[in-house]
Amino acid sequence: MTSVSAATRQIPNALTILRFLAIPLFVVLLLQEREGPSWWAWAVFATAGATDQLDGYLARRWRVESQFGTIADPLADRVMISTAVVLLVVLDRLPWLALLLLLRDVVLIAGYRFVVARGYDFQVSRLGKIATWGLYASLGLVLITPQGTWWALACFWINLALAVAAAGQYVL
Repeated sequence: MTSVSAATRQIPNALTILRFLAIPLFVVLLLQEREGPSWWAWAVFATAGATDQLDGYLARRWRVESQFGTIADPLADRVMISTAVVLLVVLDRLPWLALLLLLRDVVLIAGYRFVVARGYDFQVSRLGKIATWGLYASLGLVLITPQGTWWALACFWINLALAVAAAGQYVL
């Protein structure tokens, strides 16, 4: 492990906070490019996805994992991804059935409160990480392709299925 300064130790949590702050910018940019491709919204969304990977890597590498990061990091992902899904449904770039992802997120967030209260140490599973990355990637494809591009939608459905499977794994 590399010794890091007190200021440097805050970088992973700062990246998570920046992901939360990027959400309103993403909304504005997507609403400006409603029908797609939405390159500027994609750039913000892709950066959020990249910082998700980077903040976790840095926290583990520098051994500065925190209670805040454990809760805020996956929450930032859920809020960013859910925001993208809701807006893409409203803009008719995803079918309304995509909102199942929100139900999954509500179940996971509500369930988190119960398992933590019972002393369960919540850890993100490998399938959960794959599903999150898959959702970032597939929603990114929906953002940068013309409305109704079948293969981008197929990628989204595959990754939504992975996300539901990961939720089932967490529930078990």
